[in-house]
Amino acid sequence: MRSWSGGELVIDVAVHDVGLVTEWAMTDCVGETVTITEAKGSFAMPGDASWLMLVGDLTAMPAMWRIASTVTDVPVRIWAEVPDEMTDYLPATDQVTWLAQPGDGQSALAGVVSGIEWPEGDGYFWMAGESSQMRAIRKHLMRERKLPSTAYDVMGYWRGGARRQPRAVDPGPIYRAGKAAGKTDEEIWAEYDAAREQESP
Repeated sequence: MRSWSGGELVIDVAVHDVGLVTEWAMTDCVGETVTITEAKGSFAMPGDASWLMLVGDLTAMPAMWRIASTVTDVPVRIWAEVPDEMTDYLPATDQVTWLAQPGDGQSALAGVVSGIEWPEGDGYFWMAGESSQMRAIRKHLMRERKLPSTAYDVMGYWRGGARRQPRAVDPGPIYRAGKAAGKTDEEIWAEYDAAREQESP
């Protein structure tokens, strides 16, 4: 979702090879009735954050546009990995780094984040994109940067090179069991990543 204003909802759809929304958007869907559930945004920047960093690929562009348009009280840096430069899409700023997508269905954002020079002080890091890249970045933030879970949010929006299929590992039971055992979000994510790696061929 890009915006909601004056009773009009604007949604950008990233078209992949497969996917429920892709398959719907590629049809003659004008005039069809759709059902939209309550928004569950993951952006939760602490009130005392002194900076904000946004990193994402094409699928994250609507969310980064919305966040960058509303956060005006702290410096905002953006790294956007897209097939073509979209300079007119994001709010006008000289703090956007445009990155070329390495190939169709590919991403190299994990390497980009590992080389970022981090600002001084406490801030907030938000990122979304290809799932395996997000797992690598989540590990980097927890193990190398040692950030608390309140200082970042990293989400996998899609899976590179994969056809639509059920999750090999359902995160629900792992999350509920972890919370019941009093584990931190970092510990729960580490268990989920380990389970995913065991399922990988």
